Amino acid sequence: MIFVDSHCHIDGEAFDADRDEVVERARETGVEMMLNIGTGNPHTEDFKRAVACAENYANVFTAIGVHPHDAKEYDDAAEEHLIDLATRSKKVIAWGEIGLDYYYDHSPRPVQKEVFRRQIRIAETLNLPVIIHSRDADDDTVEILRSECSAKEFRGGIMHCFGGTAEMAKDLMDIGFLISFAGNVTFKKAENLRQAARVVPVEKLLIETDCPFLAPLPFRGKRNEPSFVVQTAKFLAEFYEIELEELAKQTTENFEKFFKLKIQN
Repeated sequence: MIFVDSHCHIDGEAFDADRDEVVERARETGVEMMLNIGTGNPHTEDFKRAVACAENYANVFTAIGVHPHDAKEYDDAAEEHLIDLATRSKKVIAWGEIGLDYYYDHSPRPVQKEVFRRQIRIAETLNLPVIIHSRDADDDTVEILRSECSAKEFRGGIMHCFGGTAEMAKDLMDIGFLISFAGNVTFKKAENLRQAARVVPVEKLLIETDCPFLAPLPFRGKRNEPSFVVQTAKFLAEFYEIELEELAKQTTENFEKFFKLKIQN
């Protein structure tokens, strides 16, 4: 069986001591492709690090874009820097994670919204899909995506680590988004996520780790890593009442089709 970790952060310092081993463990468990998501201050080397990580491994790709936490750092220079990185490397296949985070509010909400819209437009210009982060901001996230993602040339997007309502999931799928679930869907108190998952057909489903965060059961509390995405897949296969092989095949095909990639065995 082949799995894809559609959202991870393996370029970060949490993996500096054993990154090669982490990638190898992923391969050994059937995780044949990973999308590493760059985050950090766009005026530093953070995003160069993310691109370099992807270029170092054949089965790792990357996305770059300014997280809502860092929206206050976004300006013309930051935008030029990210565009340069995205156009120089074939390993950059998406723009993100971008969006809104009203839980922490590390950047003022008006700034988050302005930068969110601006980055969606850049992604469209570059013909890149978007990776979305949304926390406690369901209505504003959907409203902005509806208004900004209507162009025919829009490549679509992924709502990563889905944490919204079933209604939000439906709204996003209606405008061409895939829905990705992370390890927190396995948590005992995450019934709200499972309620949302009930409206997501497997044809619109992706799986992810969001590592080093949100390790699924039975690894909760430990450092998460791409190989653990198999545990989330097992949980969701049982949830959807299908064989694990079917869920692995469908989510892998969803990723390949969305990004116009083909996993090379």
